[in-house]
Amino acid sequence: MLTGPFLSKNWMGSVESFNEADCIMVGLPYDGTCSFRPGARFAPQEIRLASYGIETYSPVFDKDLSEIKFYDAGDIEFEFGDREDSLFKIERAAKETYLQNKKWLGIGGEHLVTFPAVKACLEKYPDLNIIHFDAHTDLINAYLNQKLSHAAVMRRILELISPENLIQTGIRSGTKEEFEWIKENKTLFNDEESFAERIAKLNNKPVYLSVDLDVLDPSIFCGTGTPEPGGLTFNELIDRLHLLKNLNIVGADVVELSPHYDMSGVSTITAAKVIREVLFLS
Repeated sequence: MLTGPFLSKNWMGSVESFNEADCIMVGLPYDGTCSFRPGARFAPQEIRLASYGIETYSPVFDKDLSEIKFYDAGDIEFEFGDREDSLFKIERAAKETYLQNKKWLGIGGEHLVTFPAVKACLEKYPDLNIIHFDAHTDLINAYLNQKLSHAAVMRRILELISPENLIQTGIRSGTKEEFEWIKENKTLFNDEESFAERIAKLNNKPVYLSVDLDVLDPSIFCGTGTPEPGGLTFNELIDRLHLLKNLNIVGADVVELSPHYDMSGVSTITAAKVIREVLFLS
């Protein structure tokens, strides 16, 4: 018989079982539609290891992970190259989570993983609102003739929700047509004051939060497939997340870390710290 102690492969602070948790963390190692630099599929496991390098206590929220109940369910196993099956597995796992009256936290993976999770969430919360942190609009109808793409994820979601239920922030890259759509539909709130005013109108409405980590400036976070200069600082991102503390967040994901583009490991530890703060919103 082996004797320990052994280091858990779960995210730090995870409870022991699905049943005792209020929030379920699921790794989504998928990057099948990455258009520039792949590698986001390696993020979930690297983030778990990095989580042991940060504290369980958040000075921002004045809470410790021991005060909340989340369960790290591990990674979904995907068939390499099978996009439709991968999306189906994510939607099925999210549905099972919501059927058990628990919240969802996906760790990507590329941004397309948000689409099936939102589809499942909408079945339980048909009046769902989306808060979208990103460098990119993700509103193109199709990229390289593919409608199911990380570059089109918000366009697909907008086939399920009204534009007035979408709140975007941090965006600084997209086509002329995408920015014209944003102006027409008034979905973008890039300064903190307008963002705060918009989210204050949500009251107790259900919210799904999606954080594409390339919202951060690449001088801070270079470990991503599509770095875009001119982004938020880490503190600016955390300040905006803190503004969400009183919202009814029923689901979330943190996506688009590609760890091997930052051999220092700083981007991975940054991703882990963002996830820690998002956990306190669940």
